[in-house]
Amino acid sequence: MVLFSLVASHTTIDLETVARLSAGAAAVSAELTQEENAVAGMVTLATCNRYELYVHAQSAQDLESARSSVIATVSKHSGLAETQVSQALTTQEGDAVPRHLFAVSTGLESAVVGEREIAGQVRRALSEAQSQGVTTPSLVRLFQAAAKTAKDVGAQTALGRRGMSIVSVALDLAAELADQPTETRSLTGKSAVLFGTGAYAGAAMAQLIQRGCTDISVYSSSGRAETFVASRGGTALDDDSLPQALASASLLVGCSGSDQQLTRDDLARLRTTDSQQLTVIDLALTHDFAPDIATLDGVDLLTLETVRQAAPAEQESTLAQAATMVSTATQSFAQAQNSRSLDHAIVALRRHTMSVLDDEIAKVRKQHGCTAATDEVAFAMRRMVKQLLHVPTVRAKELAAAGDAESYLAALEVLYGLKIEPAALGATLADRLDGDPDPKAAPDAVSA
Repeated sequence: MVLFSLVASHTTIDLETVARLSAGAAAVSAELTQEENAVAGMVTLATCNRYELYVHAQSAQDLESARSSVIATVSKHSGLAETQVSQALTTQEGDAVPRHLFAVSTGLESAVVGEREIAGQVRRALSEAQSQGVTTPSLVRLFQAAAKTAKDVGAQTALGRRGMSIVSVALDLAAELADQPTETRSLTGKSAVLFGTGAYAGAAMAQLIQRGCTDISVYSSSGRAETFVASRGGTALDDDSLPQALASASLLVGCSGSDQQLTRDDLARLRTTDSQQLTVIDLALTHDFAPDIATLDGVDLLTLETVRQAAPAEQESTLAQAATMVSTATQSFAQAQNSRSLDHAIVALRRHTMSVLDDEIAKVRKQHGCTAATDEVAFAMRRMVKQLLHVPTVRAKELAAAGDAESYLAALEVLYGLKIEPAALGATLADRLDGDPDPKAAPDAVSA
């Protein structure tokens, strides 16, 4: 397995650059996996504050070529120069790949540490890659392990029990601006307009309802508001009904990141001197609201950066416990992948041994015919060979898990004359054993 990742997030670059990198994310993965290049598969994790590409290269020798192909394609679809893309995306290899993804999935790398939405976003990233046909078994195992790690951390630490999210922190901050006491922070009687129908919009809707807001209108520039409110409640808005809803709202929540942006002039035309205090929460990576609306009288603007700075710090002991679980999960994942590195060698040894056995059984049948006695001899010989292969198979798993596959391959060459390639072909065969449908995989990695 030759995996690497390219990572850009709120911890390393500004959110505007993250948004530009994310443009055309689906097209990037589709183009890379359809063309003849060093990329075997990939999964894209694009959220409101991160853009991460998890890539399966054809082989270790192809890693740099695969990275160059990814950089060039992201540049093409984002409009950023290749040098800008290369500088913005941090490359991770080896154990750093699962360690980072596991930390991300548990919320340790989030703007709001311990947020719960990110685990679902990681699961959806894998699901979307699978539906597009751009992933590989190795990537599937990686993301499934990340989902399990997030579930374990959520169940076993206070990080999960707090139920923090970017949306909840933003609404808490809005309540503070309104001088609401911590124990209530109700939205009863408030009128809210929600922009967007994606995952964050769904989380925002749930939080608004939970806090007592019953007057919720939803606007989507793509026309999906009707479908969104059908299962969640609220009122769908269109371009004609949006102005009136904005004029009477006390809370605006932006989660769409569409090309349309509510400008200062747009909002100023709708507000009068009698308009109530308006809180605007912009959680979209590409802003739903122009930043200068904050200069309007009676308008408070909260952005992702505001939320990140206001998020409460987790207790050190909780973070240490979660980090330890991530580290343990990383080690377990590495051992599991190492144990697969000799699958092709085990297959080769069994194929070689069974070929010798079949030749001997054929000689017995030729000499004694297809009698019951011959069948008993053949059965006994096959059972004996399987028993003889048990110890070499176990030793292969042990050596692979310990990272010493070379010793096993060298022993097979000395004892059996089997010369087996250790790297890319091995990974391909192991993946095919797990159900990789790729018909281009090499059928054999063995020469005797």
